[in-house]
Amino acid sequence: MKVVIKLGTSTLAHETGRLNIRRVEELCKVISDLKNAGNEIIMVSSGAIGMGVGKLGLGEKPHDIPTKQAAAAVGQCELMYTYDKLFSEYNHTVAQILLTDEDIADTERCSNFKNTLCRLLELGVIPIINENDTIATDEIIIGDNDTLGAIVSTTINADLLIILSDIDGLYTADPHKDRNAVMLSRVEEITDEIVAMTGGAGTTLGTGGMVTKIKAAKIATAGGTDMVIANGSNPQLLYSIIDSEDVGTRFVAKKE
Repeated sequence: MKVVIKLGTSTLAHETGRLNIRRVEELCKVISDLKNAGNEIIMVSSGAIGMGVGKLGLGEKPHDIPTKQAAAAVGQCELMYTYDKLFSEYNHTVAQILLTDEDIADTERCSNFKNTLCRLLELGVIPIINENDTIATDEIIIGDNDTLGAIVSTTINADLLIILSDIDGLYTADPHKDRNAVMLSRVEEITDEIVAMTGGAGTTLGTGGMVTKIKAAKIATAGGTDMVIANGSNPQLLYSIIDSEDVGTRFVAKKE
């Protein structure tokens, strides 16, 4: 199975922006095991800006582009160093791919990206993809890694996109405000009613929220890829998701 796993900032880091070491170690262990079982794994990892914020002692996510870029440059180093160290303990090699919107929009550049990604998978590598926040501007920004995960999934015809965040799945209402909110385990079609269930932005360090996840689900399912939203606080859930067990919210792809 070809699986894209998107890791949100809230999954990877504490609220301080510093790495959640215990969770990231567990994630790398589970993902390594899934790869050992024969799955092809591509990771789309957030966290660079958040970790840069923590390492630079900024206190909060910056609002201006230059400081975001500086934080990303610092944080990306720490992020990839950590992944390389942890995955090497399980004899897996990682590769870094940083993208901008132009890399997706331009036909030739997108083809080059796809060819590189496919070759990395053939070589047994775990590609780790992020938006190139160090050079992205408002004009060429993808905006969030939920969308990037969906774009990557459709580009390589992935079987499944897993988005790990700080919420269990899609609820009929905000579960923090409405005790009667019910989590949907399966969504066959993204209707206006489904879209209306989404709220605003997510954590203070992240860029996503349920709105971006529904957008990602539209892209993924239209391209033939199932998508699951699940809580990243328990990396063991990845086993259940791969086995098609009832975990989180699964958006079912449109089959031709």
